[in-house]
Amino acid sequence: MRLKNKVAIVTGASSDIGLEISKKFVEEGANVVLIGRNREKLEKTRSTIKNYATSTVAIPCDITNESQVIQTVNQVADHYGKIDILVNNAAVINEPIHFHEMSESDWMSLVNTNLLGTFKITKSVLSKMLENKSGCIINIGSISSERAIPKVHLTVYCTTKAAINMFTKGIAVEYARRNIRCNCINPGIVSAGMIKEYLGYPEARKVLEDRQPLNRIGEPADVANAAVYLSSDEANWISGIILNVDGGKSASEG
Repeated sequence: MRLKNKVAIVTGASSDIGLEISKKFVEEGANVVLIGRNREKLEKTRSTIKNYATSTVAIPCDITNESQVIQTVNQVADHYGKIDILVNNAAVINEPIHFHEMSESDWMSLVNTNLLGTFKITKSVLSKMLENKSGCIINIGSISSERAIPKVHLTVYCTTKAAINMFTKGIAVEYARRNIRCNCINPGIVSAGMIKEYLGYPEARKVLEDRQPLNRIGEPADVANAAVYLSSDEANWISGIILNVDGGKSASEG
């Protein structure tokens, strides 16, 4: 087991990718704290994980609320005595509309969760990792941080994810001498969230599959497998990388 006795926090844990990461972490021996805004949804998600009663805890927490974040992180550290891994998976995405049609509140909804929320929980967890003199942080970004998609208007979302790329590198270098690693996984088109409904149409799925060099849409497990590796001791000399898990899409022209 690659994560035996590790304590991990996964934000946005009731999402498809968050759930799959939580499942894989438990399979690899970790104790996982699932974090999300909705208690009922979290508990429903948690119940689908094997051995969930002994290996997982669900804690409702809004990562944009600093007092809730501090309380949650302290609760986890007090219970387990440490925090080894933080997966910053929580994020929101807007309906694709033109930038000039977005209000400031539309912008701030994305900035508050995708960027400031990530800042807040990372800051709080870092204090515990520094006490323990080790830690691993994984940010879940998007290949949208590197390329804009024609006719899909997500400028502000893409900008927040681009910022997470640089945040990853900055944290990795700033805390390297404190034995804390930080990496980012940028998924491509994955059968998760908003895209799942679209993929339910065979014609739409085929169009997307044909544009992928590996000729298939990614699954949450593809992202989770990368998260397990980067969290494990096998990756203990890897920090500050942006890992595109996208079936080769970011390397292609189309």
